[in-house]
Amino acid sequence: TSAVVLHSKRLRVTGAAVEAARAGWAREARVLHHQPLEQVAILAAEPLRAGHNYTLRIHYLANLSESFQGFYKSTYRTRDGELRVLAATHFEPTAARMAFPCFDEPAFKARFSIKIRREPRHFALSNMPIVRSVNITPWLIEDHFDTTVKMSTYLVAFIVSDFKSISKITSHGVKISVYAVPDKISQADYALDAAVKLLDFYEDYFNIPYPLPKQDLAAIPDFQSGAMENWGLTTYRESALLYDPEKSSASSKLGITMIIAHELAHQWFGNLVTMEWWNDLWLNEGFAKFMEFVSVSVTHPELRVEDSFLSRCFDAMEVDALNSSHPISTPVEDPAQILEMFDNVSYEKGSCILNMLRDYLTADVFKAGLVQYLQKYSYRNTKNEDLWNSMTNASIPYSICPTVGADKGELQGDGFCRSSQQSSSTARWTKGETLDVRAMMDTWTLQKGFPLVTVTVRGKNVHLQQQRYEKGGDSPSSTGYLWHIPLTYITSKSDTVQRFLMTTKADVIILPEEVEWVKFNVDMNGYYIVHYEDDGWDRLINLLKENHTVISSNDRASLINNVFQLVRIKKISISKALDLTLYLEHERHIMPVLQGMSELIPIYRLIERRGIDGTEKRLQGYIVNLFKGLIDKQSWSDEGSVSERLLRHSLLLFACVHRYQPCVDKATGYFTEWQKSNGTLSLPADVKTAVYAVGAQTSEGWDFLLSKYKLHSFNLERGNIELALSLSRSKDKLQWLMDQGLRGDVIRTQDLPHVLVFVARNPSGYHLAWAFLKENWEKIVEKFELGSNSVAGIVTGVTSRYSTRSQLAQVKEFFSSLEEKSARLRCIQQAIETIEDNIQWMERNFENVKTWLQNNHL
Repeated sequence: TSAVVLHSKRLRVTGAAVEAARAGWAREARVLHHQPLEQVAILAAEPLRAGHNYTLRIHYLANLSESFQGFYKSTYRTRDGELRVLAATHFEPTAARMAFPCFDEPAFKARFSIKIRREPRHFALSNMPIVRSVNITPWLIEDHFDTTVKMSTYLVAFIVSDFKSISKITSHGVKISVYAVPDKISQADYALDAAVKLLDFYEDYFNIPYPLPKQDLAAIPDFQSGAMENWGLTTYRESALLYDPEKSSASSKLGITMIIAHELAHQWFGNLVTMEWWNDLWLNEGFAKFMEFVSVSVTHPELRVEDSFLSRCFDAMEVDALNSSHPISTPVEDPAQILEMFDNVSYEKGSCILNMLRDYLTADVFKAGLVQYLQKYSYRNTKNEDLWNSMTNASIPYSICPTVGADKGELQGDGFCRSSQQSSSTARWTKGETLDVRAMMDTWTLQKGFPLVTVTVRGKNVHLQQQRYEKGGDSPSSTGYLWHIPLTYITSKSDTVQRFLMTTKADVIILPEEVEWVKFNVDMNGYYIVHYEDDGWDRLINLLKENHTVISSNDRASLINNVFQLVRIKKISISKALDLTLYLEHERHIMPVLQGMSELIPIYRLIERRGIDGTEKRLQGYIVNLFKGLIDKQSWSDEGSVSERLLRHSLLLFACVHRYQPCVDKATGYFTEWQKSNGTLSLPADVKTAVYAVGAQTSEGWDFLLSKYKLHSFNLERGNIELALSLSRSKDKLQWLMDQGLRGDVIRTQDLPHVLVFVARNPSGYHLAWAFLKENWEKIVEKFELGSNSVAGIVTGVTSRYSTRSQLAQVKEFFSSLEEKSARLRCIQQAIETIEDNIQWMERNFENVKTWLQNNHL
């Protein structure tokens, strides 16, 4: 060929030359730009011959990017108010081409050798350590970094800044450092200790040494996503890395630990072994998301991460139930489509189906499969089926009934493995034959959505049926969907988990005896929901009422979730779902309580928007009353386990926002004291948000909070204060918040997506947020990129509580007026479907909610 085509975006290539070392010639080459494809062609003077080595030299220049992609500029203010500038990179998925011309696709792995020139007052970081620094002039230094291992372009990183750092060595000898702006390095200790523990855990778990000499974690003042797994130089939002034991809440500690666990898991899943193309992004993200749980439950058991796994599966199901969802593995071509893959389906659903697979294969087989996969494909690229084949191979030694402890599993008359021990969680599902993991998992990754399993009990016979769960009612498109579902169940007679792989549309299980009740999908380890026909739900509702602790807290949370999802598709009446929630006044565990709130509050918000006949007041009263006992018991402190602290934070914020008087009074007292002390009084970290939320309701309180928000000493509380400020009833103040988020000096632009959605949730702000989105659409897209999670979050967040035909018409009209590339975004389809669903929900259920509240004398 005489043309070499590379990716290049917003780079001005001023010249290029081709050298053939062996032949001893070097010639100027012509350069052609193709902007729409973000490509540049280097045309050699004569054809380049196969099997020969050539060197390409390219001269180019570019400005630092003004967005959060590529090689971009970030700023921060010191304690004394001085503005300082740094430059950092964020390349995933397609922005390495904004920093240097390259083959910018994940399968083109290469080794990178980087040199950076800088002033003496700055220093440079990259994936590898510096091997030497050369003084070019007294005011210019050139740093030479060691050559990287073989890796994809999106993982290259460099930072030029005046950050400070702290370091430790792991027990495997890797140097870990945390970098932050000088004034905040005192908040880096927690992250450093967590990173040391986690990197050691992964090296042991994967049985593959971390291949680089160092791992840096850098907190970047301006950062669009949560964090990025660049090999050897992971980058984070400040709020995702910095922690102050005095000021930070329990949720912040949990969040930081999970994010570090996620990025460090990527050093193996993603960096060492990378998906061949972005259609299989979930091989990176679903895994890193899942490994957060595997690692943190061992390194930080006190965080009780198992209490928060379920909610992510419910979040994934919410978008996966829409027709606009997509299979986990789905074809993508252009940069906007690639960006759209970074969504709940790739991350959360990916992690949920892996959790289901681990439960099905057992933890040992699952781990053996992972290790085999990572070892086999190190420094290479993979597709979906490579993982499934490794899992299948790993399961072969176990495929005849596995041994459980010293106790042999017995092959029952029906050919299923049963463990004769009490716990059958390690017993297996298959008749002593090889598992075909790929056949099973293809049904979860190559088709969108998830199954609804309908259970009908007739004496000892349990009849099962599966179909696709779909919000828009039974559309003909749902036929032809079939999953291989690893069903689990317990009954009133046996809490031993029974297992059954359902691979057909309908099937029957025969129980040894008749039972009072049966609960499928034990602990919600499976990514499916269950409907109980006839009096099946009544029996479970009764069980919750009589003695809810007979089943686990995860089982209770999943019943709460499933019953409301069934109302959406007309399988169950809203009054039956509300009957189930009555038991919540006795619930004390975080998972079911939070799940109850996340089902009931959105219903209240929909009804509140209509402001009809006081029904919303009665419903609010009912919800507050349900949790009143628990709210009254909360101490306004930071004591207790992490789960207790997380629950306290949610409950008090809920109580104060919903005007529960005892809570409002207490918060007002705290706020007044805090204001009198000019913000120096130390408030308990977990109750701060509730106190700020109440304080922000008055104009003076709001102004006082804002004055603190701007201060350096409150940097860790910015998120809490933003939430409180967005609860104001003053339209001018809400408008000001959004305008500032776009300007980016008082409120950083990285926080605009949150602020916009907060304002949209406020009954006084939802018109403003929609008007703001329409007016500033171009600027938002320019800053956050078309297809990004930030843009999707804004579109769905601003419109998620619309429930009238005129709102639907406005949303459709605005988005269809945009150029085609914007109008085609998946998030717009999701927003429209959600509004349609809300409209139907209100038409079907509003009167019934009203009647139910009256019948229950509320």
